[in-house]
Amino acid sequence: MVEIPVKCVKDWNGAFFTFVVHKTYYMKKFIFGISLLLTLPLIAQNNAPIVQTGSGAFRGTIENNVAIFKGISYAAAPIGEFRWRAPQPVKPWTGEKDASTFCKDCGQAGFSAAGRTKISPNSSEDCLALNIWKPINSSSKLPVMVWIHGGAFVFGSGANPENFGHSFAQQGVMLVTINYRLGRLGFFAHPALSKEYPNEPKGNYAYMDQIAALQWIQQNIAAFGGDPQNVTIFGESAGGVSVQSLLTIPAAKGLFHKAIVESGGGRDGVLTGRPINKNGDIHYPISAEQIGLNFAKKKGIEGDDAQALAKLRALPAEEIVDGGEENVNGTPIYSGPILDGKLVIETAESAYKAGRQNLVPVIIGSNSAEVPQGFVNAASKEELYTKFNPLQDELKSAYDPDGSTDFAKILSYVNTDKVWAEPARFTARAFESKKKPAFVYLFSYVSEANKQRMRFGAAHASEIAYAFNTLRNRDGSPVATKDLAVAHLMHSYWANFAKTGNPNGENLPLWPENKQNEILEFQSDGEAKAKKEPNEARLNVMEKASELKK
Repeated sequence: MVEIPVKCVKDWNGAFFTFVVHKTYYMKKFIFGISLLLTLPLIAQNNAPIVQTGSGAFRGTIENNVAIFKGISYAAAPIGEFRWRAPQPVKPWTGEKDASTFCKDCGQAGFSAAGRTKISPNSSEDCLALNIWKPINSSSKLPVMVWIHGGAFVFGSGANPENFGHSFAQQGVMLVTINYRLGRLGFFAHPALSKEYPNEPKGNYAYMDQIAALQWIQQNIAAFGGDPQNVTIFGESAGGVSVQSLLTIPAAKGLFHKAIVESGGGRDGVLTGRPINKNGDIHYPISAEQIGLNFAKKKGIEGDDAQALAKLRALPAEEIVDGGEENVNGTPIYSGPILDGKLVIETAESAYKAGRQNLVPVIIGSNSAEVPQGFVNAASKEELYTKFNPLQDELKSAYDPDGSTDFAKILSYVNTDKVWAEPARFTARAFESKKKPAFVYLFSYVSEANKQRMRFGAAHASEIAYAFNTLRNRDGSPVATKDLAVAHLMHSYWANFAKTGNPNGENLPLWPENKQNEILEFQSDGEAKAKKEPNEARLNVMEKASELKK
């Protein structure tokens, strides 16, 4: 692999955890992004749009009748004394700020021919910005969609070309993409931090950023023509986990009105909240504060007082990112999301079981073969079945009824169902039980070009370009007609949902609510079809397995 040019480094919503997909995946996505930029017919016009907000004015650009505003700061740079603090307001200014270029990505590892580098040269702590796409000839009160990117909470960007909003704008929907703090800059706890400003929430700076961005939208999006009372949040992978968290964080209530969760889990144990200062949790036996101490020790910083915290804040950002390293000789040095007791007071699963979620209409779903392994690992069928004691017989019956199913296929489906598909069903039922619409999908479509790589079905993140209608071939060749048709279907459902809370619309196959365990499958043949959950026996086993661990 060659070194990726500085100006073009963007994460491409990879796997749930770091490198479930290998680094070659990111290079392929990089090439995809470049081809997309080269093939989009962007025609800049001279009458640049100018919007006045409460803090100051922004001057954007116009591309093919779409007004675009890039790099709009929704919070001040979280640097110096504000590293590991809640986001601070932007200081007002006079004149017009140029909004024609994206800001830097939030701090994350980079890549070179030798592997990961300490920090991407196109990332920075000064990164809390959002981007807006809207039709230029539109009335006010456009429905607003807010995309929260994935990337395991350690990679990602609001400036990924796969997530550009031209097509949403052409559907009469305003798209907003956001950056938020990542890795140890986004999730970090330490006893000294807990003592400092004890009344402030701690640990989940990424979620604080996401909430700050939604608050900025409530205060300012009307100036751009958006409707602050019709906001839909959506995200994939870690972005989907973020949506689940925002659905269950009390401080986020009222900041959005609909939600879409793409491959975002919903059960405990998958990026769902590590206790801040309690060891021994069944899913997270080591507390977030202890992990913070582990990281400090790696950097030669001992103690749990203000002096230790000052030394941590004095570290350069590249030392905090530190190549995205999460463990040192088996000792964890990165926590992920944290149960801090003030902002995140419980996991999504806990909130759903108690009926305490923010009650809005939801779309939720997963892909048919998300990952080959990574969460449940085994070297043979027998080892796999043993992991599900005492449900071995039920597992065999659901996944390998005649004993002839390829082991790699079984392992892929077990991982898919345990981490994504069954939790999606669980989440949908939680909203249906509260009389809120829940629409469940299964994305099974694989293009002809990807069938060798995706042997068992649609892989993790493969639906994103279809939802955004941004399909492009890396070599610039025309996209297959069937692929475009699937993208039109999925994109139309997403846009309709943003407008009305119901994905259905003219010339679209009916997508029923999940009241009778019905889903919409984007099938391998390219059709979208409503049906009873086709993998119910498999999901039932995973539901039992989840409850056994409580």
